[in-house]
Amino acid sequence: MGGDFAPIQTVLGAIWARKELPSDVRLVLFGDENAIVALLKEHGEDPGMYDIVHAPENIGMGEHPTKAIQQKPNSSIAVAFDMLKHGKIDAFASAGNTGAMLVGSMFSVKAIPGIIRPAISSTVPKENGSIGIILDVGVNADCKPENLYQFGLLGSLLAEHVYNIPNPKVALMNIGEEEEKGNLLSQAAYQLMKNSEEFNFVGNVEGRDLFNDKADVIVCDGFTGNIVLKMAESFYHIARKKEIQNEYFDRLNYESYGGAPILGLNSTVIVAHGISSALAIKNTIILTRDVTVARLSEKIKQALLKAEV
Repeated sequence: MGGDFAPIQTVLGAIWARKELPSDVRLVLFGDENAIVALLKEHGEDPGMYDIVHAPENIGMGEHPTKAIQQKPNSSIAVAFDMLKHGKIDAFASAGNTGAMLVGSMFSVKAIPGIIRPAISSTVPKENGSIGIILDVGVNADCKPENLYQFGLLGSLLAEHVYNIPNPKVALMNIGEEEEKGNLLSQAAYQLMKNSEEFNFVGNVEGRDLFNDKADVIVCDGFTGNIVLKMAESFYHIARKKEIQNEYFDRLNYESYGGAPILGLNSTVIVAHGISSALAIKNTIILTRDVTVARLSEKIKQALLKAEV
């Protein structure tokens, strides 16, 4: 029931995803059971091919996340997180209220011990046809150097285990490439990251390097990352309005990548764009399966334990 165009686009996205996923993947749909069943039948789907969990309440996009989770225990988000907490589902994805997704994550499956703050990443298309990762893109507007260091580790593990990038190059977003450039946060983070043995730090990069191959993972605070992400999305919309047909600009379309994992949790939680179409939902579900199969949460736990030793 999450997203501006739910439940129609959400259910349609689930139908498309089921046709592409392996037969051993079972989709669980949370929300108004009657509405879900009616939509499945309308599109020629057998409702018996899905697990449908009735959740009559819905958390709106404008509601206060913490209050909504507490006051609406029968919302699709709250019910799904309860099942995730008790191991009844392996992963949870939603295009609903992002704040509620974050609060629900922290209340239910919680952060992995040693994680200071979970982060959300996003993918960006590179000029050479590959993809890059940027994080954080909105969860942590204010950060400490230790947060940025840990984002480097989280992004590196995501790049390696989900996107199959060997020894990913991790860089720090800055206003110049020199070590001494930037504000106090970036200068201090650089000192932590340059001596890291946990990931392949390659130094500072500038905004113009977002789409080239200088780095596979770009680290920044959530304030900066969100601005960068929204600006990149605007390029796609401008190209569409001006009727520019170009394969590269098409790759800036968020629908192609679906959602983004909340990194640093004890389970797989994926947040999708609130305006997600059926295509975006389909790709979000496929990404959710890929992150789960990669056992990313377990890989992060192992990396943190190794760092302690």
